Amino acid sequence: RRFVLDLAVRGKLVPQDPDDEPASELLKRIEKEKARLVKAGGLRAKKAADPMMGEAPFDLPYNWAWAATGAVFIYDAGDKRDPKALEKGLWLLELEDVEKDTGRLLERMTVEQRESQSTKSQFRAGDILYGKLRPYLNKVLVADETGYSTTEIVALRPYLPLSSNYCALALRRPDFVEYVTKLGQGTKMPRLRTEDAVVAPFPLPPLAEQHRIVAKVEELMALLDRIEAARAGRELTRNRLTAATLARLTDPKADAPAAARFALDTLAPLTTRPEQIKTLRQTILNLAVRGKLVPQDPADEPASELLKRIAQERKALVSAKRIRREDQLAAPGEDAFPHLIPESWLWSKVGTAVLFTEYGTSSKSEPTQSGVPVLTMGNIQDGKVIWGNEKRIPTTSEELPTLYVKQFDLLYNRTNSAELVGKTGIYLGSDDRFSFASYLIRLRPSQVNTNPTYLNIAMNAPSFRETQILPLIKKQTGQANVNGTSLKNMLLPLPPLAEQHRIVARVDTLMRLLDALEAALSAAATTRARLLDATLRAALTDTGAAA
Repeated sequence: RRFVLDLAVRGKLVPQDPDDEPASELLKRIEKEKARLVKAGGLRAKKAADPMMGEAPFDLPYNWAWAATGAVFIYDAGDKRDPKALEKGLWLLELEDVEKDTGRLLERMTVEQRESQSTKSQFRAGDILYGKLRPYLNKVLVADETGYSTTEIVALRPYLPLSSNYCALALRRPDFVEYVTKLGQGTKMPRLRTEDAVVAPFPLPPLAEQHRIVAKVEELMALLDRIEAARAGRELTRNRLTAATLARLTDPKADAPAAARFALDTLAPLTTRPEQIKTLRQTILNLAVRGKLVPQDPADEPASELLKRIAQERKALVSAKRIRREDQLAAPGEDAFPHLIPESWLWSKVGTAVLFTEYGTSSKSEPTQSGVPVLTMGNIQDGKVIWGNEKRIPTTSEELPTLYVKQFDLLYNRTNSAELVGKTGIYLGSDDRFSFASYLIRLRPSQVNTNPTYLNIAMNAPSFRETQILPLIKKQTGQANVNGTSLKNMLLPLPPLAEQHRIVARVDTLMRLLDALEAALSAAATTRARLLDATLRAALTDTGAAA
């Protein structure tokens, strides 16, 4: 779409007609109209004076002309209106009503429907309405009726009748967006200043060619709409096929070997974009916690024995007064089991599968260079705990050394938005370097009787979130919260220890393969984008290439 606009404003989209009145004559007529308006009192002489145009960004055809925007248009022509003086039934335009890049009107509302209390700008039918506030610089619309707009939208009114649609597409052209973007760099709310707008170069074709350009642009944009719709339909079909293929893998009624063979044969052609890798990762985790990723070994000690030893290990910690004694959690009932698991596995409550759980520090953390760093929700990324902030608590805090994080601890986020509650990551760093925030819960796994990485996999599997976390969140209003008691009563599928190790190894192998595939897809997408960019640049700078 940007390429089409670029060609359009360079005179490379439609042929020039030597019989067209050249743009230089159009500019002379504009000057005469200005003089008439000044003489009639409708325009101040200072306003009519042509501003000094900035440097032209590229060459134009022989019968076109560069002109300062302020020489062709009355910039910000709309009259300012007090909100109490607005006519209730007139159109009231806001920036969010205009689609970026296309200039399509997404919604039309009246003053009465919006009930705005701020000053507005009144525009006329035929005015070119330009969103001067970044990041809305590509929002340009031709008014088809009189109305009002936010003052962040300015009305450009040609001195003489021009093709309003050409003027709108010329204001969306890439070099003008780049011009405005550079001017606004370094400011908090960057917007185009009037003094910068009026000197901006505007590519002015003969009037007849303006109309031919608009017709061609509309034709090409309609074609691009069809291409885009076709691509979206193709991707939707591909996504549905992928989802169906992956669903077969976790369907307990499906023939597992046949489903796996089908997936291996079809996933490669169905996976064409980096963002599709996320679904594959989630499927791998779901297969892992269903016992479908590695074969079971009858010689493995059953998982029930693990829980006995974890209970003994917890009892020893209580006897040594390293943790507090807590009431034993009741065994889960079979009616609560989320899905089928192999016979050698068992469903365990989270609080039974780990040694203990604990809330984080209540000490106030500050962004300082000294003290003990505090891990927060933002440090939990893709199932891992990654250090990345500067908030710390004093080393003299009474909560230390108890609340130091140790290697293989799991950190669980208990409160925030519904999307973030339940984020869990495994800490793989050194012992006694970090503490953790109060809205996190630390789970201390047994490193002897469980594989902590498997527990982390199980708590990050989509099935865990769907069956253990979301049902609790859906019952809540306001900020989501799943506390320590609820966490300890959640159900985990627990395999024999030997199988836990095999699962972790297989997941690691598959995730590394997906990392490579994702990198390859990203590299391919980058290469395609660079080739396209180079081709388009050649077309814009080389007449022969454009032809």
